[in-house]
Amino acid sequence: MNYIASTIQRYRTLRSNIIYELPVLILMPHSSCNCRCIMCDIWKGNKNLKQLTEKNIEGLLTALKKFNTKLVLLSGGEALLHENLFLFCSLLKRNNIKIHLLTTGLTLQHHAENILKNVDEIIISLDGPEQIHNAIRRIPTAYQKLREGVKHLKAINPKFRITARSVVQKENFRKWRETIDSAKEIGFNQISFLPADVSSYAFNREELWDESRQDEVRILKSDLPELKTIIEELIVNYSHDFANHYIAESPEKIRKIYAYYAAIYSINQFPYKQCNAPWVSTVIEADGTVRHCFFHESMGNIHDESVENIINNSKAINFRKKLNVYDNDTCKKCVCYLNLKPTIAL
Repeated sequence: MNYIASTIQRYRTLRSNIIYELPVLILMPHSSCNCRCIMCDIWKGNKNLKQLTEKNIEGLLTALKKFNTKLVLLSGGEALLHENLFLFCSLLKRNNIKIHLLTTGLTLQHHAENILKNVDEIIISLDGPEQIHNAIRRIPTAYQKLREGVKHLKAINPKFRITARSVVQKENFRKWRETIDSAKEIGFNQISFLPADVSSYAFNREELWDESRQDEVRILKSDLPELKTIIEELIVNYSHDFANHYIAESPEKIRKIYAYYAAIYSINQFPYKQCNAPWVSTVIEADGTVRHCFFHESMGNIHDESVENIINNSKAINFRKKLNVYDNDTCKKCVCYLNLKPTIAL
């Protein structure tokens, strides 16, 4: 499908709430994880392994062709734990679909050859300099393995794009500058930042966190003035990294991290955001659950119905039709949003 036709289909989707084109698919091939992160409960379900099969991926290809999907983001759990992951990648690549891999980075060196052959870009979670990263991941060698893996991949192919994503939270916000410096030393092409989600059922939470559990992760109210100072100093001292987009977000978006935490304590409103994720992307989890995005309710399951039918059934269409991201409680508190304009090519 050419660019003009694709753009028209994406406009039709936004206006009608019927999916005519789905540029992005977030796929969780494997439910387990090899970290035990403070801010995530995915690892608590490691004993109840769920994973997608080759047959599942083959079944999705019809829908991906129909909806002209351009990018599949492999998330998790840790996708690299799936023994058939690169078979999945090869099936997708044959259909001219780009693959981005979101990973903890612990096994990059082991999978280097297959990653470079089958993946277009890697996004690695980086929580801070070595001591902080290892403490948050609760894996003593996490930083070392991540660093060695990135340097190994870069030694083979210096042009291969590897970016870092950092969740700013209670345990690392005071080491923000050191996190950026660590990303540069490791060899990342870019780093992005977002606040910690503490209010949703995402990340395998069987029930919502109570106040004490949230306080283990969120930046405390008493620390907000310090957070604000750190951000303003960051904007001044790392102005070059904002200007050349080594730091992915603009200063305005970085300031929204303070606003997000302040909103938790009703100091201000949650930051205004534009998001069209339910109209341009879909999440498929390791058990086959299909969601509008990470944080919203299930639309169905690929083991019961085709994904084509699920994303365009009456329930899904009505959800998109009624969804107002500006006042929906889940959307207002969202930490990870997507605003993909119809004219942007992937």
